[in-house]
Amino acid sequence: MFNKMKHHLVSKRFGGIALVAVAFVFIMAGFGIASNFHWKPASATNPMFNAVQTPAVTPAAPGSFADLAKKLSPTVVNVKVTKVEKVGHFQMPQIPYGPFGDFFRQFPNRTPQQPEDRKVQGAGSGVIISADGYILTNSHVVEGAKEVIVTLADKQEYRAQIVGRDPKTDLAVLKVEPKGSVPAATMGDSDQLQVGDWVLAIGNPFGLSHTVTSGIVSAKGRVIGAGPYDNFIQTDASINPGNSGGPLYNMKGEVVGINTAIIPQGQGIGFAIPIDTAKPLIPQLVAKGEVTRGYLGVKIQSITPELAKALNLKETRGALVADVTEGSPAEKAEIQRGDVIVSYNQKDISDARDLSARVAQTQVGQETPVAVLRNGTKHDLTVQIGKLPSGKAEEEEQAGQPATGRWGLLLQDLTPQMAHRLGVKNGQGVAVAGVEEETPAAKAGIQEGDIILEVNRHTVHSVKEAKETIAKSDKQDPLLLLVQRNGDTLYIVLTV
Repeated sequence: MFNKMKHHLVSKRFGGIALVAVAFVFIMAGFGIASNFHWKPASATNPMFNAVQTPAVTPAAPGSFADLAKKLSPTVVNVKVTKVEKVGHFQMPQIPYGPFGDFFRQFPNRTPQQPEDRKVQGAGSGVIISADGYILTNSHVVEGAKEVIVTLADKQEYRAQIVGRDPKTDLAVLKVEPKGSVPAATMGDSDQLQVGDWVLAIGNPFGLSHTVTSGIVSAKGRVIGAGPYDNFIQTDASINPGNSGGPLYNMKGEVVGINTAIIPQGQGIGFAIPIDTAKPLIPQLVAKGEVTRGYLGVKIQSITPELAKALNLKETRGALVADVTEGSPAEKAEIQRGDVIVSYNQKDISDARDLSARVAQTQVGQETPVAVLRNGTKHDLTVQIGKLPSGKAEEEEQAGQPATGRWGLLLQDLTPQMAHRLGVKNGQGVAVAGVEEETPAAKAGIQEGDIILEVNRHTVHSVKEAKETIAKSDKQDPLLLLVQRNGDTLYIVLTV
């Protein structure tokens, strides 16, 4: 009986195998038949996939950064800084009687003393930019330094001189006197850098060894509020503590930026000063120890969509002139309030900050072509750039915050005394005595105490004139106001 059962199981097993084999043969035959048909991919049979496809791009990631890092590391230095800070002593508070009073009273009270000098050390990085020992780093790294020691890649230490600093761009140039020539980095072209390009950040934060990180360019032209001429390269190449002032290299081994800042709460967010920002400043820092900037003499603001509509502009690019400084190069060149500067030195202007940076980099005394739009007509002017006065900056970006809705303005005539006190000339303007909540004026940022100088490009001298001008405007059209606030002027648009 056992043998019969065994025979039955074996037969059943082989029968199952036979069935599987037959099925496999039919499947293969099916594939053979199918291969005789002309098959189309899903994209060809489904209209949803008929759009033009983006071509595949082969990643250009390097296999290794080792050779590049080895070649470039000798150009990176450690910058050790000693500063002196004032530290004061204060009297200890009186200890009341109580269970712990006897314990605290065994320590003598300290009387107030004059602040004492205390040495504080800091560290950063830098990059050698000439074989005779000039080094580029961050201004904040050496700010207030009493002593600066530079350590090269070969562990040689040199006392460095601070040749010049420019806090507005956070750049500084140092000088050491090496025993011989030192390896210097090659400066690249940061304007040619593209988002997505690979970059290498190298630093020497402790003077012992270099740190090397890699990443890509995440963005360009970043404004982070560090200074009036912000134009940072954002990268996800980690900028480690102590790497401030170190170089950012492209894959050609050229310096394209100076690593400057990180966002502590964000991962992979670092910022570098474009090397093209540093190039024109380095000769000035070496020769004079400071930077002399060009001066145009205008209050400017960027073009918002609301301003573009109110000014009948086709594009939201350029810098709107909110005011012209009396006796300035701009006034002498006949630039007027309300002009939109669209080109400077034969280069298009994207916004107010772009113009500020270009003017600042212009050599004092240079004759510079400027193109402006005035009432829809282009005018080509020539301005002789002056020297930026101490304490001034061409970067004023006074753009208001446009809103939608109706006006909500309470106006008041200016008395001669008020006009004199507020610096309003020729009896021009009306005062804003109040702003209703949840109205266009409030939402657009109009404030009590503002002086309205113009309504829809028409100068107003009284509340009556202002109301008449407002009444002439279509209820669906935006209201363009020129407002004076704290001595500055700006355009603000109220929209329906």
